[in-house]
Amino acid sequence: MAIWLTENNKVVVQGLTGKQGQFYGLMNKEYGTNVVAGTNPKKAGTDVAGVPIFATVREAVEQAGADTSFIIVPPALAKDAIIEAADAGIKFIVCVTEHIPAQDQAWIYNWLKDTHPGTRLLGPNCAGILSPGRANIGFTPASVSKSGGPVGVVSRSGTLAYQALYELTDSGIGQTTCVGIGGDPVPGTSFIDVLEAFENDPETTAIVMIGEIGGTAEEEAAEYIKHNVSKPVVAYIAGQTAPAGKKMGHAGAIVTGNKGTAKAKREALTAAGALVASNPTEIGGLVKQALG
Repeated sequence: MAIWLTENNKVVVQGLTGKQGQFYGLMNKEYGTNVVAGTNPKKAGTDVAGVPIFATVREAVEQAGADTSFIIVPPALAKDAIIEAADAGIKFIVCVTEHIPAQDQAWIYNWLKDTHPGTRLLGPNCAGILSPGRANIGFTPASVSKSGGPVGVVSRSGTLAYQALYELTDSGIGQTTCVGIGGDPVPGTSFIDVLEAFENDPETTAIVMIGEIGGTAEEEAAEYIKHNVSKPVVAYIAGQTAPAGKKMGHAGAIVTGNKGTAKAKREALTAAGALVASNPTEIGGLVKQALG
């Protein structure tokens, strides 16, 4: 089955009245996502393509039954939007906003852990989450996906997640859920969080994990895979030719000394038993090999 997002989630879009929020919110709705509300205190009582606009997330929860939030607001507003959603009782928050200050991200991470331990934040600066054939929150193009499982996908990179979906679909392999955790230094949801969810999902029988240079998240995930994941894992690490000390794309994609290199991450994942692709086009073939 899908993890965290199905057609049964009731989604409030914080930012639905904005240009980008309307575009992606309605695109997700058209795909089948159960978008029940938007928020804007200045436009409460109106609607966007039939979706009612409330002044606050709490009103969307109380009057429309929202239990999931899609945050697509400017970076200066994102911290308050996450706080508002959590305080209103939302249990799953997807924030795609980029350029949020790292200090705000760290504060939100610790605040949620201390005050709302049952609330999951996906992102920020992520592509979102897609459960093919069921629901989509964010930017992931559903056209390259295939429903019916059995592969779960988790990626720091949005674009490479899209390619992984394409490679799997092109190989005739369906997906359960594709989760973009984002490439910022303090993600709300980690590789390990997603790996645990896929390990516990009976319909996910193999996992594709896409990492990149910078930080130690992939090495930590490799250690988790070695001891806790029984399902085959196919991995790819982007940034193999990146020069040390230069930030590449994501804020977290920077190599310092011997830490965070593609080589170290590949070696850790291989030692953990994962099949590691040399380039993304090998993903479909390696998954077929892993599934036997």
